[in-house]
Amino acid sequence: MLLSLVLHTYSMRYVLPAAVMMGTAPTYVLAWGAWRLLSAVLPARFYREVDDRLYTIYQSMVLFFFENYTGVQVIIYGDLPKNKENVIYLSNHQCTVDWIIADMLAVRQNALGHVRYVLKDGLKWLPLYGWYFSQHGGVYVKRSAKFNEKEMREKLRAQMKAETPMYLVIFPEGTRYNPEIPKVIADSQSFAEKEGLAILKHVLTPRVKATHVAVDTMKDYLDAVYDVTVAYEGTVDHKGQRKLAPSMTEFLCKECPRVHIFVDRIELKDIPEEQMYMRRWLHERFEIKDKLLIEFYDAKDSKRRNKFPGKSVHSKLSLKKTLPSLLFLGGLTASMLLTESGRKLYVKTWIYGTLIGCLWVSIKP
Repeated sequence: MLLSLVLHTYSMRYVLPAAVMMGTAPTYVLAWGAWRLLSAVLPARFYREVDDRLYTIYQSMVLFFFENYTGVQVIIYGDLPKNKENVIYLSNHQCTVDWIIADMLAVRQNALGHVRYVLKDGLKWLPLYGWYFSQHGGVYVKRSAKFNEKEMREKLRAQMKAETPMYLVIFPEGTRYNPEIPKVIADSQSFAEKEGLAILKHVLTPRVKATHVAVDTMKDYLDAVYDVTVAYEGTVDHKGQRKLAPSMTEFLCKECPRVHIFVDRIELKDIPEEQMYMRRWLHERFEIKDKLLIEFYDAKDSKRRNKFPGKSVHSKLSLKKTLPSLLFLGGLTASMLLTESGRKLYVKTWIYGTLIGCLWVSIKP
């Protein structure tokens, strides 16, 4: 019984982070909404500057849990610049924590507030978050024939017109690499073979549409493209076969000791402009990712496993970057919940904020 209690307690490690991150969402939305109304008569760039600062506060709090609370070791390889830039961030995709990895890199460049995502269309219905991500410059896209290129270009142009700093995160695979769903992997490999492309083992065949639209639309606005490869240590079973990468819950339960991040900074001049050629270029970039991951997971020399080649830096995030945001948002939320009127406002924000948000994203992308 005691062992069961210990195991249960350990499995509940994610409850506090989840409660705080979701529990402070109404507070954050109220603060953002107040600024949105106040800034209605101001130039768009003033709204964006404060919005980015607000977003930095919330995401810093999130990183407190994903880095300081979990104690995960973040190991960075390659050429991540120290200074913030306008970039497109291309990464392999294997779990929900991948979204947090972009934040982990951005905060180390003082660019956390600039992170914006290209997201699957269905995520726009998330309570509060779906609406806000769209307002913050996120782009919701549909797959294949339903992909709306014009809509994405218009949204990106609006961001550039407002002089919005850009850290645009794209996962070109379009869905997660999941070893427990072999059909998705097999279909991806069959498609590559049919198209005369190299067959990939540890990543899926990338889709080029969103990447091409983003690069083509913002080519005169961007400083670079970051090609990012992520590997979570501990995702191999006793037979040496790759396992499912950790979910957010598992990550928060401290089931991932180290995350390895390889960054390759690419100049815009080195990327083909035509979609046909960019498609080949993007696949070649994923071939490089695949080779890095084969080395990480399958290297014959056991000493070379669980790490990428080249020099690495163990990057520890200071509490000064995260704890003040946690105390600020947590304190505001607690203050609101201490009064009856505050509790009513809190509940109404969840209810009406969700309804208004769903209505908004159904009318305006």
